[in-house]
Amino acid sequence: MERVLVGQATKLIGEEVKTSGFIEAIRDQGKIKFLMIRDISGIVQIVVMEKADLLKVASGLKLESVVEVVGVVKEEEQAPGGFEIQVNKIEILSTPIEELPIPVAEKGQEETNIQQRLDWRWLDLRKPEKALIFKVWTEMESAFREYWTKNGYIEIHSPKFMSTPSESGAELFEVKYFGQTAYLAQSPQFYKQMAMAAGFDRVFEVGPVFRANPSFTSRHDTEFTGYDAEISFIESHEDVMEEESKAIQSALTAVKTGFGSEIKKLYKREVIIPKLPFPQITMQEAKKILAKLNVQNEREGDLSPDEEVKLCEYMKVKTGHEFLFVTEYPVNVRPFYHMRKEDDATLTKSFDLLWNGLEITTGAQREHRYDILVAQAKEKGLTPESLKYYLKFFKFGCPPHGGFGLGPTRMLMKLFDINNVREVTYLYRGVKRLEP
Repeated sequence: MERVLVGQATKLIGEEVKTSGFIEAIRDQGKIKFLMIRDISGIVQIVVMEKADLLKVASGLKLESVVEVVGVVKEEEQAPGGFEIQVNKIEILSTPIEELPIPVAEKGQEETNIQQRLDWRWLDLRKPEKALIFKVWTEMESAFREYWTKNGYIEIHSPKFMSTPSESGAELFEVKYFGQTAYLAQSPQFYKQMAMAAGFDRVFEVGPVFRANPSFTSRHDTEFTGYDAEISFIESHEDVMEEESKAIQSALTAVKTGFGSEIKKLYKREVIIPKLPFPQITMQEAKKILAKLNVQNEREGDLSPDEEVKLCEYMKVKTGHEFLFVTEYPVNVRPFYHMRKEDDATLTKSFDLLWNGLEITTGAQREHRYDILVAQAKEKGLTPESLKYYLKFFKFGCPPHGGFGLGPTRMLMKLFDINNVREVTYLYRGVKRLEP
């Protein structure tokens, strides 16, 4: 007999089925035991009737034991989900050898301390609301991939060992590499641009990103997954923003269709499919709005987390939109390879995308002209020698191009209205966390 998931059993009323899972709750009523069994698809009530052999097996169960049961699916209005399984056979596959260090079925309003839960992450992830995050991530990533592949993008897998920094000299992890120093990639930026020089036209990558950021905030980590895209033959950064908006709209449509009701039930968050185009304002306009709101200007030419929140709140009231592009960042806060505006060389053709007060994307049109790129690198204090392999990409013709890097964990924070990246990361890595 093949195993049936709990979520499928409701379609098999009156039939004998085999199902397996973890024991979430045990209720002993003498000659009858009620067990709640949880698998990845849901929770079902199991009824162990007054059969001596079955009751003997059931009496040896502990919370979070792993069991296999065979029984008949019965309709039962009082049972969770409106049905239960009356057991004919029960087998213990595995049982805890000591008391659980954290509860899986949390009782009361307060969850166990997050650091303690991260120490025992595999137990924390047994909770249905935690598993939902990664089901949604799977759906979201699949939708992004579908959008990109249907629209002519080629997937690349760039190396994560680099001989030179991919962004700047800061936030780098150095690695011993056969007698020389290598760096873990802070982004696939240089290699996306190489693909443009190779004539790939449109590329995307899903892969790890490493940042030696000594930050303990709720939005930073030292290793995370990044979504990156780059496209050629653009007119300006506006083309990149339009393309990203379409991809996000497509991804959120898929998420809402597949999991919108579960997200609303477990997290009280309505998934809203954004309308096109996304609203946008320049950095200069953003600072003017914030000044009128009496929000302190903490970073000249850039936005602090508090400014991002207040700006999005204001623009959501004004536009009804959860997303906001902020454009035209000053040269001094952007990398050397961002293209500068023709009518104002102090500003770049760049953008950040904010979602309900959190930056989820950075993007720009890149500088593809070799001489200008070299000059801008020197202006930032970088030597052509340190960038020699990168600069070679532009020596033999390269189309105008641009792209963006998007953080899926930050998207998940906003999808579920969760305020800590640790909760939406499978295994978080930070300054003081290398385990489990």
